[in-house]
Amino acid sequence: MLVAMFIGLISCQQPVQKKTLNPSGFAISRGVNLSHWLSQDFGWAPKYSYINESDLRFIDSIGYDHVRIPVDEIELWNEAGEPVDEAFRYLHDCLGWCKKYGLKAIVDLHTIRAHHFNAENEGGENTLWTNPAEQDKFVQLWMYLSDELKQYPVDEVAYELMNEAVAPDHDDWNKLFAKAIAAIREREPDRVLVIGSNMWQIAPNLPLLKLPEGDRNIILSFHTYSPMLLTHFKAGWTQLKNYSGQVTYPGPIINEEDFRANVDSSNASTLQFYKEALESWGPGRLLEGFKMAIDFARANNLQLYCGEFGCMPTVPREARLAYYTDLIDVLEENEVAWCNWEYKGDFGLYFWDYETLQAGAPDGELIGALLHKIR
Repeated sequence: MLVAMFIGLISCQQPVQKKTLNPSGFAISRGVNLSHWLSQDFGWAPKYSYINESDLRFIDSIGYDHVRIPVDEIELWNEAGEPVDEAFRYLHDCLGWCKKYGLKAIVDLHTIRAHHFNAENEGGENTLWTNPAEQDKFVQLWMYLSDELKQYPVDEVAYELMNEAVAPDHDDWNKLFAKAIAAIREREPDRVLVIGSNMWQIAPNLPLLKLPEGDRNIILSFHTYSPMLLTHFKAGWTQLKNYSGQVTYPGPIINEEDFRANVDSSNASTLQFYKEALESWGPGRLLEGFKMAIDFARANNLQLYCGEFGCMPTVPREARLAYYTDLIDVLEENEVAWCNWEYKGDFGLYFWDYETLQAGAPDGELIGALLHKIR
């Protein structure tokens, strides 16, 4: 009943005033990621029933204006490089549902066989940056996607070239996305393209992008999960999974006692996360983490987009909700469009059962923290 009352309240709000900087009119403000469906399918539910029309109806009803649709090469093409017709059919279905409910969509090429953003932690290897044939294949995937999706109006559907590129040299990513853009522009000169920064799409690297001169149909993207010790508290796929202390927000994420009990000074990467967790966190510190991205986007007169952020439900509830509330405030006060990770899953809008790996009822308080601002 409380969830229904909240949804009714949200649906009565005035629409968010979306700022459009691209000539094609692709205007977005608040979105959610449709993860673990056509990308990173962990078998939590029958693949193609995980997202359906009722989900898009619900997403629209609570105040979102767009969805980001991660897709993987292994879901859309088989080992022989042939398209998986059923997967493409569901992608087209989803874009049709988006149109029906007035939602914009960003089709995001999330992982490919030659590149995974978390390959290092998962024991894999990215061959994309060393193998010219794989780079050509990446461009060909986008040529196919462009031919498949160019039927959709440019003010309704955009493309994100790659999720969280982890090129060893920033110019490797600059050169690769330049080739992909050139191939897409031959087919679709007015399609809006979302381009993220190198090395997990972190904000400080956004100014290192070499953007195509004079192309106005571009949205710049970064992701933020800082401070990691808070947002990924007890996350089993990170190097921070063995942290045994407590976390809180706002203020210092951990205390000195927990720092001394858990820190491994010989591990440079985790030491960085522990040190940042000792800092005092709040709206000002959150803004500091991506202020350079805001400045770069403004200097280039391009829209800025935070395509992923999230905080695990393992975090104490009051701290988790406060983090989301502050982050949304900072993003919207600085005219940064956003898309939270995720719709369903452990970061999602639904209460998550870790034993059955299933989503329960919608989390009204979490939805309220994300969509609390009226503009």
